[in-house]
Amino acid sequence: MSVRLADVIEVLDAAYPPRLAESWDSVGLVCGDPDEPVDSVTIAVDATAAVVDRVPAGGLLLAHHPLLLRGVDTVGAHTAKGALVHSLIRTGRALFTAHTNADSAAPGVSDALAAALGLTVEAVLSPVPSSDDLDKWVVYVPTEDADRLRDAVFAAGAGQIGDYSHCSWSVAGTGQFLPHDGAEPAIGRVGSVEHVAEDRVEVIAPARLRRDVLQAVRTAHPYEEPAFDIFSIAPIPGDVGLGRLGTLPQPEPLSAFLARVQRGLPETTWGVRASGDPDLTVSRVAVCGGAGDSLLGAVTRAGVDVYVTADLRHHPADEHRRTSPVALVDVAHWASEFPWCAQAAGVLSDHFGHRLDVQVCDIRTDPWNLGSCGGSSES
Repeated sequence: MSVRLADVIEVLDAAYPPRLAESWDSVGLVCGDPDEPVDSVTIAVDATAAVVDRVPAGGLLLAHHPLLLRGVDTVGAHTAKGALVHSLIRTGRALFTAHTNADSAAPGVSDALAAALGLTVEAVLSPVPSSDDLDKWVVYVPTEDADRLRDAVFAAGAGQIGDYSHCSWSVAGTGQFLPHDGAEPAIGRVGSVEHVAEDRVEVIAPARLRRDVLQAVRTAHPYEEPAFDIFSIAPIPGDVGLGRLGTLPQPEPLSAFLARVQRGLPETTWGVRASGDPDLTVSRVAVCGGAGDSLLGAVTRAGVDVYVTADLRHHPADEHRRTSPVALVDVAHWASEFPWCAQAAGVLSDHFGHRLDVQVCDIRTDPWNLGSCGGSSES
């Protein structure tokens, strides 16, 4: 049975949900026909000319970095990127990108980096909050009308928690009110204090359904002026997001940990550099595949011993060194993300088996190809 490109996209979207991509990002299918069959997938960090040459005719190139990230007004073959797009289309090859959605997915880019360093992942460094803003509704209703009220708010979309529906909580109590002139009370009479056996009914609902739930409460409630509260629930950190926190099998000096990073990642001209005391004992580690200096504050708050990432700029690193005890290890951007290629290959191979030829492209697409060896600076 042949595999369609759409089948591969479905698996990739499940593993690396597009909703996790940053708002500025460009992920998903760049070129190719979802209804066409695909016999192979080649996985790489970057879609370069050399990498595209490795993709068999009729195959799919799964790239981490978007080829067309910024707005473009031409993909003419006279441009470098347009030439790649034309080359792919002419030979029935497709291009698909999983970028910041793969960064935040679980497992994702930083999980692969942690595994390459021998870390046991324990938590997300910068979790993505749950996707829906939630309200908690508290409605006070006469006991005999509580079931009708619950049915109405459930029909409006309230009471959904994970794989469960019709979720609510109730407790019995006594309501009190005094109707004044002009009121038309459903229970009691104007000028007399009334005491009513009521249920306090609590339900959860997405904030986007606030108007619908309010209408359901007003329609199903017997009172002229229903008593209710709406509480906005603080977002709960999820199990997805940027970076990971992990532990080493055994504590070791920073100098030994630096050697561990060098062994675990592919060699690059950029190499591996560190800032910190060589004798610092390293046990808890934060990692972030790709450029990670935006997470330096989260790293300090996480209470780790060292942070491994890429593209650390001078000023953020210098400020961090002055204010934080966490050591820094800076690696090449490409090297920090290359382990993800094997992870993505595993996702596809586990699902499709022998029906799909899945290969990791071993071409080093790190843009830096020349360098010199320098000495260490004063700490």
